[in-house]
Amino acid sequence: MSEFSKELLVTDEFCQSQDIDVFAKHVPMDWVTEAVQQTGRASLRTRRFPAEQAVWLVLGIGLMRNRSIQQVCDTLSLAFPDAKGELPPLATSSIIKAKEKLGSEPMRYLFKTAAAQWETQCEFDEIAGLKLLSVDGTYFKTHNTEENHHFGFAQSTASFPSVLAVTLMSTRSHLLSDAALGPVTHSEIHYAQQLVGSAPEHSLTLFDRGFMSAELLISWQGSGANTHWLTPIKSKTRYQIIESFSEYDHLVEMPVSPQAKQQAPYLGESWQARLILIPSPKGDIKGFITSCLCPNTYPVNDLLKVYWQRWEIERG
Repeated sequence: MSEFSKELLVTDEFCQSQDIDVFAKHVPMDWVTEAVQQTGRASLRTRRFPAEQAVWLVLGIGLMRNRSIQQVCDTLSLAFPDAKGELPPLATSSIIKAKEKLGSEPMRYLFKTAAAQWETQCEFDEIAGLKLLSVDGTYFKTHNTEENHHFGFAQSTASFPSVLAVTLMSTRSHLLSDAALGPVTHSEIHYAQQLVGSAPEHSLTLFDRGFMSAELLISWQGSGANTHWLTPIKSKTRYQIIESFSEYDHLVEMPVSPQAKQQAPYLGESWQARLILIPSPKGDIKGFITSCLCPNTYPVNDLLKVYWQRWEIERG
């Protein structure tokens, strides 16, 4: 069976009417209960539509985007019986009110819990004992309403406000370990800094050139044991070779920009990284810098191959 056929089958499966138990196989009720309790959203008295059910509603809306909020609620049988044991339909206004009262914090808590649990179960691509992940940003259009205008517009000609999301993803499983999102008026680096500390220990995170920032990359490296990074160099990158391991493999020192020093004085005047030049460049990418400094532990040929797996996040 081709990969495309498999994707069609998966898509068809999600388009069918599903019982809530299908979701519960992957999202245990204990996680949901913990999410609403830890964020102070647990219902204090018995309701027909308590906070725990509102969580399932939000999950259902995400998986059944072509259906109304009322249809999602009915399909998943989310409303509890009333005091008489009967099950009259809930008004759409009551469902929407319950969802709005829930807020975003329980969903954020559940996302973090699920990501941490699923991460222990999934397989990672690896290089020299390091799990491979990637960071990238993407835009999501929102409804063109007055309250959404604070998100900003991705382009001056854009007709809809947009949200910028930066995610940390496994290159093999496409599992999102973490995400940060908000107005497009902030940069991708701004949101990537919110992901510092989210990469697992003994990992290598791949960034594109838009994330070249001494503050971000130094913080990323210092957030855990062997939390390494790798990113292409820009054509205007200035560096001085400190030590050469081979013709294409060097330890370099780079100046910290005045802007970076002003925002983060602890960075000092310069920072070091390993520079790996590509013998036969592909396109306009001439080489990479990385925190994997030891050539014996992290062979140059392995690092030359690894960056191209960054494109998995584009598929994800």
